[in-house]
Amino acid sequence: MGTASKIGRLIAMGTAAGVLVAGIALPAVGGAGAGFLAATEEIDLKPAELVEPPPAEVTVVQDARGGEIARFYEQYRQAVPLGEVAEVMKTAIISIEDYRFYEHGAIDIEGTIRAFAKNLHSGQVSQGGSSITQQYVKQVLLNSAGNDEERGKALEASYARKLNELRYAMAVEEKYSKDAILEKYLNIVYFGASAYGVEAAADRFFGVSASELTLAQAATLAGAVQDPNATDPNLGRKHRDRLLKRRNVVLDRMAELGKITEAEAAEAKAAKLGYKGTRLPGGCETGRYPYFCLYVRNEILSNRAFGKTAGARKRFLDRGGLTIRTTIDPIMQAAADRAIRKRVHASDHPVAAQALVQPGTGAIKAMAASRKYGADADKNEISYNVVADAAHGGGTGFQAGSTFKTFTLLTALAEGMKTDDGLTAGAGYRAPGYSTFKNCKGENIGDPSHTVTNDEGSPGWKSLRTGTWQSVNTFFMVLQERVGLCDTVKTAKLLGIHRSDGLKLQEYETFTLGINEMDPVTVANAYAAIGARGKFCEPLAITRITDRNGKSTDYEPECRQVIDPEVADAAADVLSGVFTQGTMRAVGGIDRDAAGKTGTTDGYASAWFAGFTPDLAGAVSVGDPRGSQNHKLVGVTIGGQYYGSVFGASIPGPIWKDTMIAALRNVEPTPFTPINQARFGGCGEGCRPAPPSVPDETGTGDTEGDGPEDDGAGGDESGGDESGE
Repeated sequence: MGTASKIGRLIAMGTAAGVLVAGIALPAVGGAGAGFLAATEEIDLKPAELVEPPPAEVTVVQDARGGEIARFYEQYRQAVPLGEVAEVMKTAIISIEDYRFYEHGAIDIEGTIRAFAKNLHSGQVSQGGSSITQQYVKQVLLNSAGNDEERGKALEASYARKLNELRYAMAVEEKYSKDAILEKYLNIVYFGASAYGVEAAADRFFGVSASELTLAQAATLAGAVQDPNATDPNLGRKHRDRLLKRRNVVLDRMAELGKITEAEAAEAKAAKLGYKGTRLPGGCETGRYPYFCLYVRNEILSNRAFGKTAGARKRFLDRGGLTIRTTIDPIMQAAADRAIRKRVHASDHPVAAQALVQPGTGAIKAMAASRKYGADADKNEISYNVVADAAHGGGTGFQAGSTFKTFTLLTALAEGMKTDDGLTAGAGYRAPGYSTFKNCKGENIGDPSHTVTNDEGSPGWKSLRTGTWQSVNTFFMVLQERVGLCDTVKTAKLLGIHRSDGLKLQEYETFTLGINEMDPVTVANAYAAIGARGKFCEPLAITRITDRNGKSTDYEPECRQVIDPEVADAAADVLSGVFTQGTMRAVGGIDRDAAGKTGTTDGYASAWFAGFTPDLAGAVSVGDPRGSQNHKLVGVTIGGQYYGSVFGASIPGPIWKDTMIAALRNVEPTPFTPINQARFGGCGEGCRPAPPSVPDETGTGDTEGDGPEDDGAGGDESGGDESGE
């Protein structure tokens, strides 16, 4: 078969794969050119519209004030207009890739015919002869590929692919000016070293912008596009040597074409490669706020508001070129970081974690932890989001201990109890029967075989106030029995309580003692709702997303009233006494209205403090990620200080206090709404019983003593009255 016939047959194969229309007059260039011309007389070549989805661009994440905190990307790329690319860069890329770019149409006929002829003699597609327009088309097809099969088709060495690219190239040339095509090409092409587009490449290779490139630098980048993997300077000396040789080829070509002088080429060739390998920005582990960064990333990847499928959400984040404005406040974050560092070291096995949430909006203002985020176990880094739940990159969390007693308190107030109503609590509590407690399915889950105790603290009659201040386990077991386990669970759920690991809440009789594993964001947000007078807001991390075209979408708080405002006011009134007469009295409060609750779990497996003001709420947890039940907070050194046992008021409470003082330093204090005394003041049907009569020596019947109740502070956590369950 002759050369012309072979060309015709191969082109015909292309028509079968892609259907080609419209005649194109090709000059005969001798040899194979004549055959090519003859073959094209039998086919049509017509422009075909190229679908051009925008190339992947970097997504920038900002704090509440607009400062950059992280970048996400599938391909590190920053698109720039052609006017922001150095003239020498444009000259270099055109000289080596398509020196007649501004002279020919979609197809460089001379180059294409030479390539066809060489390929026919070699028996394969070994030479491209592609114009910059054709190369742009190839890059678009490659970047549009959704899977390996599509990427393979975009790269396959076949005449069918080449002819299809020609059709698309013709349409591109009709649609755009030459400058526009060059701009698109420079912004999409891969240069190696994980840099896509000329701006990212200039920064990655030389630490400059595309507008600042020198002759030697421009020639280096222009040389890299031919085979960016083979000349990737990030892969070692051999790759750099190949890149250096390729740079010099470009310089020689520029001199040959008269774009630079021989002297200029020689001077540039004498320069060192100068590769800097500028660190790629982005990734949560490199950002200032890694745990919050993880929260934002996982929020987008898991929330259907950002895409119907997981793949769509990932493309939206990693390819979208978005600017994401978030809720994190640098001042409040710094306050949380400082307070944690003061008491817990990064080298400690136990980890302290803290979240700050704004009441009334759910805005997450800070997420901090004592250990650095990362995968290096030798540096004691932690590889998951210890501040958040599993849905946001977290783990199993830690049992929340007596912070859950607040939900039983709220339930009692909602069901009509007054703050001075109370009940008698013994030294131990055992459910009278299996039906004493029922879960929300109506199943009997009482455990008459298990006795709940208090480590220390006086048994006897306790009011809602004193029982809460002293955090007496047996008091809350009796209180939960009175108000109902399911009602307590429902209150917690209304405030957004869910297990950190995503499993269903454990609805056992010790629910009020905090047996469920929690994360600081969830607990802080629940307490924020009390600070907002019963208005619960979904945790909010993202306030605005601006797309690559400048279109912005705002995200407002999603809030709803879940607790009667006066019930929340009464709970805040009771919980404020924790600082002055309860488990936090040795630590003290802050210089504004505040309320909170300590939490220490059974056997000191973990310790918590959760508290709020009307302006800011926070929760602090301390536990050992190696396994809190096997590595309890007993006989441990944390932050350089030895603890026989760690309570909520030992480490979490002081961290919370220091954080809040610093975080709210420039925020005007908002007072709590006073308690409705007519509704909640004093006592109703649960008043303190009269003490028994004790006859005196004269038999007058005078009494002495107050019975078993101590209306003062009672045992604080340093005394160990709150072991929790």
